[in-house]
Amino acid sequence: MQGYLLLEGGAEFGGQMSEPDRRAIELAGGPASPISIIPTAAAPDNNHQRAGGNGVNWFKSLGATHVESLPLIDKASANDPAIVNAISQSRLIYMLGGFTGYLGETLKNSASWQAMLKAYSNGAVIAGSSAGAMVMCQHYFDPGKRRVVEGLGLLLNTCVLPHHNTFGKDWAQQLASLLPGVVLLGIDERTGMLDDGENGRKIGWRVYGRGEIALYRGGKTAVYHAGEHFNDAFLH
Repeated sequence: MQGYLLLEGGAEFGGQMSEPDRRAIELAGGPASPISIIPTAAAPDNNHQRAGGNGVNWFKSLGATHVESLPLIDKASANDPAIVNAISQSRLIYMLGGFTGYLGETLKNSASWQAMLKAYSNGAVIAGSSAGAMVMCQHYFDPGKRRVVEGLGLLLNTCVLPHHNTFGKDWAQQLASLLPGVVLLGIDERTGMLDDGENGRKIGWRVYGRGEIALYRGGKTAVYHAGEHFNDAFLH
């Protein structure tokens, strides 16, 4: 049983982000299901404890009772057996935003990432906001190095433009040139896309939250709002 993917555009903990996150909790098995917050992207500026705590408080405010921020902050901890075990038992794994390149490099080829993939293959929800969503794709733009990097590959042929309604849209022209043929996913702040479904049947991607999802491909742009769906064919 394959799990679910939730990609969010940033400014995640508040307002209408309760909608996709409550749905993610439901898909994970309900409020008592174990949730792991991954604060890795906030570690370079020593903000991981505060950011992780915010994530824990947010999901508890939505009714979740078993939420933990894991101290996955570097390559060593990404291979720590206790952290790997916690991820393996999680039903919702949420990667916070922050330093995109650091998150991608820390997780790449790590035991923690392998545990996430195994959890996903067993039905868990893998979620990410901003940097967390970016590394889930086949490609991501590393703002620190101003270059495109190979991502973790949960979504093939894609690259996320986070915070699309503020600064992400400014990346579109450059990335369309650097990644011809790749679908660019512009995700507004306080907005998410989740490949959920009804009665156990996936119906593609549904948009949640306050803003829009813009899909750039082949020189054309399609825009989707909360409650609207698009299928996987739009990503290929």
